[in-house]
Amino acid sequence: MPKHETNDVELLKTWVLSPAATLGSSVRAKGILLEIRARLPFVIKKSLDIDAGELTLAMPASAKTDFQTASALVAKALEGIESLPVIPREIEDILTIKTSERHRWLADGRLPSAGTRTVKLRGRARKITFHVFDPRLVEDILDRGVVDEWREEDASAAAENRRRAAYKAKLTRSLKKGKTAKAQTGARSDDTHTELAGWEEFKRDGLLR
Repeated sequence: MPKHETNDVELLKTWVLSPAATLGSSVRAKGILLEIRARLPFVIKKSLDIDAGELTLAMPASAKTDFQTASALVAKALEGIESLPVIPREIEDILTIKTSERHRWLADGRLPSAGTRTVKLRGRARKITFHVFDPRLVEDILDRGVVDEWREEDASAAAENRRRAAYKAKLTRSLKKGKTAKAQTGARSDDTHTELAGWEEFKRDGLLR
């Protein structure tokens, strides 16, 4: 077989990600791919890809040594992958929630943080820090379907806050109206008193006689 044809033959190996690892999320599966790629030598990172929850390592036959090295690294990285912390974009996809909901539930403790992670954005000097979550906790939240309950709680709390705000605004208007009426009443009393006092002086001077 000609040498160029031999080089075109690919070495292939696949690994199927379990539902416990992906939690049914394609975003989570892509996150696992990126996590494993980060542990591979730069020149062979792109040799590993994912499709429908299945990792595939594909390299030319001429790279047999690199292929064996990469295979061992991937297998090692997959050990305990189910415990890989869930990052923000993954939990939003797994639970089908909005970013605002994630922030709110993280702040009030309903969505406990498993710690923080700091990464450097590619091509930038700036680093970002974000909260990560325990995959087993996320799985439990998903299984129990508590997201709908949390949304109902939030809707009730929002309605109560609107009711209180409306009552407070009404009370403020009432107090302001009362002060205005009192001021006007006081002004009329002063006018009446002044008029009567002048009238008495007018009478005392005998100008009506």
